[in-house]
This record gives sequence, structure tokens and C-alpha cells, in this order.
Amino acid sequence: MTSPLTHPVPGRWTPRLWGTLLVLCAAMFLDALDVSMVGVALPSIGSELDLSTSTLQWVVSGYILGYGGLLLLGGRAADLLGRRQVFLVALAVFALASVLGGLVDSGPLLIASRFIKGLSAAFTAPAGLSIITTTFAEGPLRNRALSIYTTCAATGFSMGLVLSGLLTEASWRLTMLLPAPIAVAALFAGLKLIPRSEREKNHGGYDIPGAVVGTTSMLLLVFTVVQAPEAGWGSARTLLSFLAVAVLLSVFTAIERRSPSPLIRLGVLRSGSQIRAQLGAMAFFGSYVGFQFLVTLYMQSLLGWSALHTALAFLPAGALVALSSTKVGAVVDRFGTPRLIAAGFALMVTGYALFLRVDLDPVYATLILPTMLLIGAACALVFPSLNIQATNGVDDHEQGMVSGLLNTSVQVGGAIFLAVVTAVVTANSSEGSSPQDVLDSYRTGLMVVTGIALAGLLITLPGLRARRPRESVVVARSERADQVGPSDPTSPSSQPVRSDRSGRTVGEPGAERVGVHDR
Repeated sequence: MTSPLTHPVPGRWTPRLWGTLLVLCAAMFLDALDVSMVGVALPSIGSELDLSTSTLQWVVSGYILGYGGLLLLGGRAADLLGRRQVFLVALAVFALASVLGGLVDSGPLLIASRFIKGLSAAFTAPAGLSIITTTFAEGPLRNRALSIYTTCAATGFSMGLVLSGLLTEASWRLTMLLPAPIAVAALFAGLKLIPRSEREKNHGGYDIPGAVVGTTSMLLLVFTVVQAPEAGWGSARTLLSFLAVAVLLSVFTAIERRSPSPLIRLGVLRSGSQIRAQLGAMAFFGSYVGFQFLVTLYMQSLLGWSALHTALAFLPAGALVALSSTKVGAVVDRFGTPRLIAAGFALMVTGYALFLRVDLDPVYATLILPTMLLIGAACALVFPSLNIQATNGVDDHEQGMVSGLLNTSVQVGGAIFLAVVTAVVTANSSEGSSPQDVLDSYRTGLMVVTGIALAGLLITLPGLRARRPRESVVVARSERADQVGPSDPTSPSSQPVRSDRSGRTVGEPGAERVGVHDR
């Protein structure tokens, strides 16, 4: 159901609709801001709280664990309990955790506050995305809203890098406290502006076993990946953990097949476009996180740049994304998501490949800036398009589920590929290595990053062939369609739902709108 906030005049939004979007953008902005600010502040945190390197990493990993582990549950909770309620409660928890993080005086308490912040973000992210997709009608309106929304993530990340460099000079605690007043302001605005959403009715109960097993499997997966470089990828502990994850995921799949109200309706994953969006999100974010990690080490450890200098070096990429935010929606309308995702990945691969030329005395304008601009253009094209492709054609009552699944792909992809890149760099370096040897180990890691982005491009290419002008037929139907029965040729469930050239559904509302393919 589309919210009545949508203005009857095509292309024109009411002030309240703009206000709703800005509140949701503020939450996305805070998520990205928080992640980027902490990285620069880690040395100061470790020095003041006397934390070892292994303990300090959990200031970052604790957030990832809470975020990546609970996203599936957060997405489904938004559908079942109400998107507005889930979003606002989680935003309030985020604000409280920010205050706690800025006041603690011990490592364990700081890590706990980070885990709570990640947990709250696991509920605000899918709830916020599903509020957008159910408030803005599918097509140009939604594409424009999603392009602005996803741009806020890149803008927040870029501003976080700069702000952390400035705030850490005074105190690392300011980097923890800064999100709190922004979250509180967004909370009060959200209470006034965000439309009330109906809870899913006749959902057949709550999938408690699926929630427990699914959340446990995601938590264990993220924990195993984060710990693997330290414990060893081939260690008994790591291998047994991965085996346990595989068993839990098998059990989770069996539960979801039988549940009347599954945490994830597996029929959604029959869609080729949905699978490409999920895998593309993993490759996109995983490659970028690995790149940022290596380039930060390169600039600060080898070149001796300050945290602020490093942040400013990344700024052109974020600025390019911010400047293009209002234009991407119209580009998606014209060319479709598969073409933009493929073009973005091509730019990303080119940018990473160009960075392989760096040396110990680089000229920023000719060696680093071109890569930053290419990555900025890639992010502007890929991230909004992935969100649009994943949520298009999905019924309102499943938007939270799909949003949670997409955000899980982003976080798990980031955790897995960052761990892989870290392991590759560690294997190619040793104590006492010369600066050139260290640079060579970084270059090996950058080659892996380039390969991950190339894999993302290859995953996207079949989507170009699938988006021909001919009609597409749905291969997965909803529970409601199945209840009507396929034997009746006049029932909505037996009528194929078709898609036009842009991918918008033009069939009966009773059938599932995801899972299309060429005939």
C-alpha cells in the first residue's frame, strides 16, 4: 500500500514527504558517519583506555557483529511490528548508545556500547529503507527518493572521515558523542513526520525458531570471519565455526520452508535480478571496504600523512556522490538498474586497477585523484541502483524482509572480503620489511580488491541480457496467489505478471512481482 503522503501531482512532493525522507536520510547518514569516524579515532582510544591491538579491533568488530548479525531479524520485525515503531525505537536506542560510548572509561563497556549501536542500526536500516519503498510509488518517484537516501550513506562516510580528524584532535569521546544530538533531533522529527504503517495481518504467527536460528547463524558467521585472520583461516577453531554456520543455515532453510510466516520467504530468491542485487551488494561493499582499509594504511603508515590529510584525500569520491544525488534517479528511469550497475562496476574496476601504479612518492593529482573520482562515480551509480533493483516489484508487506536481506549482504560482504584482503596482505609481509616490501604486500591486496570488483561486474552482466524489451514472466508467486489455486485460469494467480522494459510490473496484483526472467 502506498502512503497517502504521496502527492497526487506526478513528480511533486509535499513538504511533509520531504521531511519524512530527510529523517530517514539522517538515520542512514548517522550509520555511515559512525563507522567512518571510529576508524580514525582508534589510536587515541587505545592510548587512553590502554587497550591492546586485539582488543581495540573489537571497537569496530563489535558494531559489525551487532549490525550484520541482526539485520534479517530487523527487516522482518519492521514488517510484523510496524516500520515506524521499529525505526523510532531503534533510533532512540542508537542515541542512548552514542552517549554511553562517549562516557565509558573501560574497553569492555565501549565495545558493549558499539555492539548496541550496531544492533540498533540493524533495525533502523531495513525499517528506514522499507518506509521509503512503501511511501514512494515504484518508478521515478521511488528511484529519486532512493538515490537521495543512498547518497546520504556516502556523504556521511566522507564527512565522518573529515570530522573524526578534527574531533579526535580534541578528544576521541567527541566522535562517539556527536551522533547523539543528531539522532535525538531525527527522533523528534520522525515522531511528527513519519507516516504510521499497518502491521502485517494474517501473517500466521511469528517465526521464533527461524529468528533464533537465523540470527545465531549470522552472528556466528560474522564472528568467525572477523576472528579468522587472528585465529588462522586453516585453524580447527575457524573450520569448526564455518561448519557450524553451514549446519545452522541448513536448519534455517528447513525451518523457513515450513514456516507459515518465514523470516525470509525463499521464493524471493528465485528471482535472478534479486540474486544479482544481493551478490552485487556483497562485491560492491566488500571491494570498497578492502580498498579503503589498504589505502588508509598506505597513506598513514608509508607516506606519513595525518588522519585529516588522509580524510581529505578520500573527499573527492564522497563529494562526487553527494553532487550527483538528485540526478541518479532520472538516469535509472532512462537506462534501468542493470546497465547502471554494470557501468559502475566497470568504473570501479578501472579505478582500482589505476591505483596499482602507486609508489612511495606519489603525485596526488595524477596517481590518486583519478581513482577517487572513478570510485565516486561508481558509488553514485551502483549503490542506489542495487537498492532499487532489490526492492522493485516486491509487495509492501515484504519490503522490510528484502531490505534486511540487502543490508545483510552489504555487511557480510564487507566483513568477509575485508578479512580476505587482510589475510592476503599479512601473508605477503613480515616484521622488519622495507617500505617497498610493505607497499608490494599492499599491492597484492589491491589486486584482490580489483578481482572482487571484477567478479561483481561479471555477476551483473547476465542482467543486461535479461532486460530486453520483451515481456518477462514471473517464476515465483506469493502465498496469496498459491491459496487461490492454479487450476482456475481466470484467477489472478494463474495470470502471468509481466514487466515492461524498465522492469516495472504491469500485471495482476495477486501474483508475486519478483522473480522475473526472459522467456
